[in-house]
Amino acid sequence: MSVPASRVRPRPTGRALPLLLVVALLAPLGVLFQQTWRLTDDDRSHAARERSGVEYLRALGPVTAALVDAQSAAVAGRSASGTALTEAVETAAAVDARIGDELRSRERWAGLRAKLEALRDRAPTDPEAAFGAYGEVTDLLLDLHRKVRESSGLVRDPESDSFFLQDAVGRQLPEAMVAAGRLTDLATLAARRSTDDRAPALADLAALRVAALGPAGTLVDDLRAAVDSSESTDLGGSVLTPLDTYQRAVEALAAASAPTRAGAVDPAPVAGARLDAHAAAEQLQPVILAELDALLAARVDRLDRDRWLAVGAAVVAVLLLATLGWMLVAAARRGRRRAAEGRQAPREDPPRTVRAGHPGTRGHRRFSP
Repeated sequence: MSVPASRVRPRPTGRALPLLLVVALLAPLGVLFQQTWRLTDDDRSHAARERSGVEYLRALGPVTAALVDAQSAAVAGRSASGTALTEAVETAAAVDARIGDELRSRERWAGLRAKLEALRDRAPTDPEAAFGAYGEVTDLLLDLHRKVRESSGLVRDPESDSFFLQDAVGRQLPEAMVAAGRLTDLATLAARRSTDDRAPALADLAALRVAALGPAGTLVDDLRAAVDSSESTDLGGSVLTPLDTYQRAVEALAAASAPTRAGAVDPAPVAGARLDAHAAAEQLQPVILAELDALLAARVDRLDRDRWLAVGAAVVAVLLLATLGWMLVAAARRGRRRAAEGRQAPREDPPRTVRAGHPGTRGHRRFSP
C-alpha cells in the first residue's frame, strides 16, 4: 500500500526573499517621503502667496495716503493735485493685473477704481457731499485691504512675528489713517455748521476719535509684540525708530482732538496733528512691509532647503536599501553555489582497518607446531 506524498508549498527562492524585504522597506519610505513633500510644498505655496499679498498691500499704501489727502482737500474746498492719486492708482492697477487672479481681487479693485475715477472728475463745490462720497470710497479701499489679507493667507500666518506685522500694516494702519482723515475733515465741517447741527457732529467726532486712536494703539501693540516674539535681530532696530515717531504723532493727534468743556474741537490743531501722523505712517508702512516680506522670503528659502533635504535623504535611503538587497542576493547566490558544490563532490571510500595477525600483513609470523 502506497502512502501519498504530502504537498510541500514552494518557498521563496533565495533571490526573491531579499527583494521582497527591500520592497517592504521601500513602501513605508515612499509614503513618508510623499507626505513630507506634500506638507512642505503646501507650506511653501502658502508663504509664496502671502508674499503676493504683501506686494499688493505695498501698492495700496500710496493709494490710501493719496485718497485721504484728496478727501481733506475736497472737504476744505480747495482743488488738490490729482497727480499722486493717479500715479498710485496706475501702480496698483498694474499689480492687480499681474496677481489679481491669484488673490481674487479683480472685481473689488475694478469697483474701487471706477469710484476713484469718478471722484477725480468731481469739482470741490460741496464739502458735505464730498465727505460722504469719499467716505464710501475709503470704505471700499479698507474692504480691499481685508480681501487681500484673507485671500493671500496673511490672516492665517502661523508665525507670531509675521502675523503681528501683517495685522499692523494690513489692517490697523490703513484704518487709523482713514479714521484720522475723517476726524480732521469732520472737525472742519462741524466748525462751519450751525449751532443746532453741531451737536450731532460732536457725537460723530467722539466716535471718530475712538476709531482713529484705537487702531493706532493696536498697531503699536502689534509691532512691539512682533519684535518681542521674533528671532530676527534686525526687526527691532528697523521698526522701533519709525514706530516711536508714529506713536508721538498719534499722541499729539489725541491731544489736539480732545474736546473742550463746551464739547467743541478746534479743527486747526487737529489738521496739523493729522498731517504729522500721516507723514509718520507713510514712513512706517514701507518699513513694516519690508520686514514682513523678508520674514516670508526666509521662510520660503527654509522650506526649499527642507524639500531638498527630504529628496537627498530619500535618495540615500534608496541607495542603502539597494545595496542591502544586492548584498542579500549575493549572499543567497553564494549559499546556493556552496550547496551545489557540496552535492557534486565525489564520495571517498572509508579507510580499511587491518587486523593484527591477518595474513598478508607486514610483521606476520608463522609458528610451527
